[in-house]
Amino acid sequence: MAKGGSTYIMSNKNRTVLYIGVTSDLISRVLEHKSGNGSKFTKKYNCTDLLYYEPFAFIEEAISREKQLKNWHKDWKWNLIREFNPTLIDLSKSIGINLEHDL
Repeated sequence: MAKGGSTYIMSNKNRTVLYIGVTSDLISRVLEHKSGNGSKFTKKYNCTDLLYYEPFAFIEEAISREKQLKNWHKDWKWNLIREFNPTLIDLSKSIGINLEHDL
């Protein structure tokens, strides 16, 4: 059975840094980033807010999209994020994360 995945973008509170990642379990991965266990980069730059995500039926599609986004200009990334999330809010609640109970 094929396993799906998601490409996602995290940022810090001041929205000065972007982190693009891929995962087969978006909720668990975002929780890892929020607890400081996601990656060295997200821990160093406090990238704890989920600004963007794209679900895919196959993990290979998510990996391909991650590579594509990482090659984009920063302005293109911000335009994509703002189209999906105009107010740049943390989307964690929208994927089912309850910060009071899950961390």
